Amino acid sequence: MFDFLENSAFFGVVISVASYGLGLLLKKKFKLAILNPLLISIIITIAFLACTGISYEKYDEGAKYLSYLLTPATVCLAIPLYEQLELLKKNWHAVLIGILSGVLSSLGAILGMAVLFRFSHEEYVTFLPKSITTAIGMGVSEKLGGYVSISVAAIIITGVLGNIFAEIVFRLFRIQEPVAKGIALGTASHAIGTAKAMELGEVEGAMSSLSIVVAGLITVIGATIFSHIM
Repeated sequence: MFDFLENSAFFGVVISVASYGLGLLLKKKFKLAILNPLLISIIITIAFLACTGISYEKYDEGAKYLSYLLTPATVCLAIPLYEQLELLKKNWHAVLIGILSGVLSSLGAILGMAVLFRFSHEEYVTFLPKSITTAIGMGVSEKLGGYVSISVAAIIITGVLGNIFAEIVFRLFRIQEPVAKGIALGTASHAIGTAKAMELGEVEGAMSSLSIVVAGLITVIGATIFSHIM
């Protein structure tokens, strides 16, 4: 019944974009943090494939074209950073320390869980790049010998959770400084967190954009070092 969809070259793109668009509409209408467009898109896509019997491989043949946009989309995040360059110069010490502490906290938490739950080496390194953008995290996971597909899932889940709970955490700990908010979101939740940062303000978005790049570079080095611990 759905053979025509499976044979369509851009079927994956269509279902991905349509489900994300529905997620945007739901978020705009109900204004609930849990209705994250990416999360809604994932749920709808999985449900659609399960109901129609279309294999993931067929879906990925079309959806892979969206993956080509990951790198240029990440590069475009430099634009808001450029607009806040003077602010960055004034706060570069705090920015660098904030990003570094965030990366070390992420890697340390994974190490702690790996010891607690007795992960194998492959499982351990799979989760090390969970807080950096997919474009970088996939390469880190593959190089360290992790399971790339699980790494991608962990990265997406991390980003979605950061996007959903960011404002709650900021209110809980009374974090009001825009620079601090941006650094926290970009370092912990990469591009998906940066989307939330841009909703909060220009400064938050710029600092989050910077954090994605710097945290990614530091994580590449840090994950390599941490991968030898166990």
